[in-house]
Amino acid sequence: MTDTQPTRRGRRGGGREGRRNLRSAPVATTETYVVRAMKPFELVSDEGLELIEHDADTVLEEVGVEIRDYPSAIERFRAAGADVDDTRVRFPRGLLRELVQASAPAVYTQHARNPARNVQIGGDATVFVPNYGSPFVHDLDRGRRYATLQDFENFVKLAHLTPHIHHSGGTVCEPVDVPVSKRHLDMVYAHIRYSDQPFMGSVTAGERAEDSVEMARIAFGGDLGDRTVLTSLINASSPLVWDETMLAAAEVYASHNQACVISPFILAGAMAPATSAGVAVQTLAEALVGIAFTQLVRPGAPVVFGSFASSMSMQTGAPTFGTPEPAMVLYTVAALARRLGVPFRSGGSLCASKLPDAQAAYESLATLYPTMLGGTNFVLHAAGWLEGGLAIGYEKFILDSDQLGAMATFAKGLDISDNGRAVDAIRNNPPGNHFLGTEHTLANFETAFYRSSTADNASYEQWAEEGSLDAAQRANTIWKEQLASYEPPPIDDAIDAELRDYVARRKAELPDSFE
Repeated sequence: MTDTQPTRRGRRGGGREGRRNLRSAPVATTETYVVRAMKPFELVSDEGLELIEHDADTVLEEVGVEIRDYPSAIERFRAAGADVDDTRVRFPRGLLRELVQASAPAVYTQHARNPARNVQIGGDATVFVPNYGSPFVHDLDRGRRYATLQDFENFVKLAHLTPHIHHSGGTVCEPVDVPVSKRHLDMVYAHIRYSDQPFMGSVTAGERAEDSVEMARIAFGGDLGDRTVLTSLINASSPLVWDETMLAAAEVYASHNQACVISPFILAGAMAPATSAGVAVQTLAEALVGIAFTQLVRPGAPVVFGSFASSMSMQTGAPTFGTPEPAMVLYTVAALARRLGVPFRSGGSLCASKLPDAQAAYESLATLYPTMLGGTNFVLHAAGWLEGGLAIGYEKFILDSDQLGAMATFAKGLDISDNGRAVDAIRNNPPGNHFLGTEHTLANFETAFYRSSTADNASYEQWAEEGSLDAAQRANTIWKEQLASYEPPPIDDAIDAELRDYVARRKAELPDSFE
């Protein structure tokens, strides 16, 4: 080896220090959402989808849904032509589809506080959104514990720093150290102050949805106009029940032209039939009710057809993830959403593992590939999910985020440009010669392949010298370095003061309730 020859470590970019800096620093990107070049994978024939649609209408016509504790919703449906028997509401065949297709938009823009981070929801766009709703957090240092407001703020900051996450999310974890009656105020404020991405509002009560809209109004300078700045999660109470809590929140958001993700949340075999087609039938029936409700509140209000369906262990009753059946439901319901003409939400990086281990990796990827291939537009739980959703993991968040970057590259499809086909490079390179030093390779080497921020591709000896760290341990270092280097996005001082005043005033008006 001569003095002028680079060492192997030098060729790799500065050894341990170089790789650590590469991994911890956010990757520069101009993409605020993924644009898919590939056509969605179609699992079910048109005839099969028509059967499911027919059966969903049969369920709605013969069985109907229960609407609990919200008489005004029942009256809206009655006025639209539904048959009402006390709290049971049945729908003539085709009624709900007509209501949805008459006004629900196929694509909408969710505006961010930073206009450069606006996202398209629908069409060929995929938006990655963090974990949602976990009461526990997990990291390698402290293990599993109840989430706090500091954890919530940390994950908002990590999402803000991660180029492959396009949305700040909603209840990324439940800050259990703050009363339930007041925590929505802290969560919405955290999204506004510590990120400039789009975010979600509170849905645990109609008045909390009103608080979310009001805080968004302040954050966006005092007048939302017709801008959609919130996309919030509204779950059916499967099987075939819609309750006052969810419908009240949906009514608030729709009336203000804010988007609702109408999502039946189904554990197959418990909250729906055990068969995948049966889950699809019930999902479509329940979702049509919620989506149509938003259009009755305000025609043209943006809305997303959501589906969350997991399989379950028939031996223990525990939810299972990464199995084939939920993937089949995802592909099927995605096609139903396209036929209905509205954006679709499903998928994520789901697993039942308690740790960021091999089970977490293969179950998450088994969910993430159908998510992309199925053409999902709004991907909740894209990063951080552990333990069937009971926990969000710091290391899992980093590892998942890295895989989202790989999915974004995959979604771009095959480059068939002149450069992509590389005929000149092949023509100009004699048989038997490698391509390492060719002009084409030198022109493409920085962008030719996705470069993982968490994987280690060094030799065994170098890996051992640097501590023999596994992927979770490397991710542990990354999230700590990212939080240490975090700087909040700018916000107008007067807007921030008005938000703080609003939060303080509303907290003073609310009881300290943890229920």
